[in-house]
Amino acid sequence: MASSFSVRFLSPSLSSRPKPTWVISATPATTTQVASPPEVDTSRLEPRVQEQDGYWVLKEKFRQGINPQEKVKLEKEPMTLFMEGGIEELAKMSLEEIESSKLTKDDIDVRLKWLGLFHRRKHQYGRFMMRLKLPNGVTTSAQTRYLASVIRKYGKEGCADVTTRQNWQIRGVVLPDVPEILKGLADVGLTSLQSGMDNVRNPVGNPLAGFDRDEIVDTRPYTNLLSQFITANSIGNPTVTNLPRKWNVCVVGSHDLYEHPHINDLAYMPAEKDGRFGFNLLVGGFFSPKRCAEAIPLDAWVSADDVIPLCKAVLEAYRDLGARGNRQKTRMMWLIDELGIEVFRGEVEKRMPGKNLERAAPKDLVQKQWERRDYLGVHAQKQEGLSYVGLHIPVGRVQADEMDELARLAEEYGTGELRLTVEQNIIIPNVENSKLEALLKEPLLKDRFSPEPSLLMKSLVACTGNQFCGQAIIETKARALKVTEEVERQVAVTRPVRMHWTGCPNTCGQVQVADIGFMGCMTRDENGKVCEGVDVFLGGRIGSDSHLGEVYKKGVPCKDLVPLVADILVKHFGAVPRNREEGEE
Repeated sequence: MASSFSVRFLSPSLSSRPKPTWVISATPATTTQVASPPEVDTSRLEPRVQEQDGYWVLKEKFRQGINPQEKVKLEKEPMTLFMEGGIEELAKMSLEEIESSKLTKDDIDVRLKWLGLFHRRKHQYGRFMMRLKLPNGVTTSAQTRYLASVIRKYGKEGCADVTTRQNWQIRGVVLPDVPEILKGLADVGLTSLQSGMDNVRNPVGNPLAGFDRDEIVDTRPYTNLLSQFITANSIGNPTVTNLPRKWNVCVVGSHDLYEHPHINDLAYMPAEKDGRFGFNLLVGGFFSPKRCAEAIPLDAWVSADDVIPLCKAVLEAYRDLGARGNRQKTRMMWLIDELGIEVFRGEVEKRMPGKNLERAAPKDLVQKQWERRDYLGVHAQKQEGLSYVGLHIPVGRVQADEMDELARLAEEYGTGELRLTVEQNIIIPNVENSKLEALLKEPLLKDRFSPEPSLLMKSLVACTGNQFCGQAIIETKARALKVTEEVERQVAVTRPVRMHWTGCPNTCGQVQVADIGFMGCMTRDENGKVCEGVDVFLGGRIGSDSHLGEVYKKGVPCKDLVPLVADILVKHFGAVPRNREEGEE
């Protein structure tokens, strides 16, 4: 069945944007991005998919050599589980019944990811992680309470995580409960639709949008429109659900680049052209086990009103032309490499309304020489008399009672709103200054979610790890906290150092953008015994001078990490050994 949907394109007011002296930042593209543009046969530009019964299906002539996931999509359209009520029937089946058929087994292991449901077959058989869509990381106390009510019923199996895409993931879900949970999500204005597998992931924006004193533009209208378009207002949008691989998007609204544009498949960089506000575009950023690439300029600019048409055009070019063989070579940058940036741009342009795509503005509005601000702690908003309070959520893990408390604090001290960040933290905005003292004395802030964590803890990020994730090689969250605590006892740092942990080469923990990154692996200890270890990365940067970190040392046993990390902090980040520090006193 085909879906119909509409969204209104809104241009936020520019009157509130500051007018500093701008410095060129993400410069527009030139064709020198590709030293020798590849020759592209016109037959290569034939779309590989076609519409069939309201869904987009790979053409017969392009089905040779496709990967197993593509075969699963061909055997049964995943979106029918949502759009045609298939989940209702699946939820009534026992696990024994489901396991007896390849079709239904593939439903729970693969196709349910189109509904945001990930079967934890390896570590929580019969239970699912559910990933939501939370554009710009904005959520409400009512939504938070509902999610808390879902995970509470699962006891120790249930918990929630703040993700590196400003999002919630809840754990412990069992299949018979899913139809009711989906209805409950809709009742509070949430959806989990199209949040996994070959779909567009949560649109990321400035976590301080709307109250940031230095924001360039409020990103919320754009991230909301993107999410509404991508899911057709939560009813399902099959035109963008059969991509070759996952696809990330962000809208930049801050000089701080909280949004991490350089690791997104599409990033909107605010830019003015001929007196009009709009966005220059970066494309192709991604992480994968075999390759990590920073986004490159498309040499294109769109007005604020064309944010959705541009997104649609890029997605359709990728959907139509992307390879569907080796899954390690199906992200959008591989297509850009194959076609060359100019040919890829041309394919986007011909899918735009009017088949026109303007060249990039000469400069964007992001100040390159900008010291990234710390949003943790208490900070004044641009609204007089109000402040926001950034809370540190240790490695993003939250329990049901803590979610209820966060909801209560948001209502009692703010306006019932919470903001999630890509560093797995939470912000309470719109707190009257007269209430700050009482908020800071709340037990949750004193005992668990501090607004003033230590310099090493405040930027600590960790993926799920093998506690729940079947792909993770090592445990990450508890280990990240333990290693950091032990390192803090050995050395003192004078500035924040961003340390990221990821349990496997899929790098959900984004170790390549960290000052120090830890990627899980199996290695051998000093006795030759196999043990959990990490490859250590060093030198990642975020911001206008972004740079992906490189391997510093491979195969370090986890038990040997503390002295190594302490040594790295002393040699590269100006840390001081505690014994020397105490002796000098």
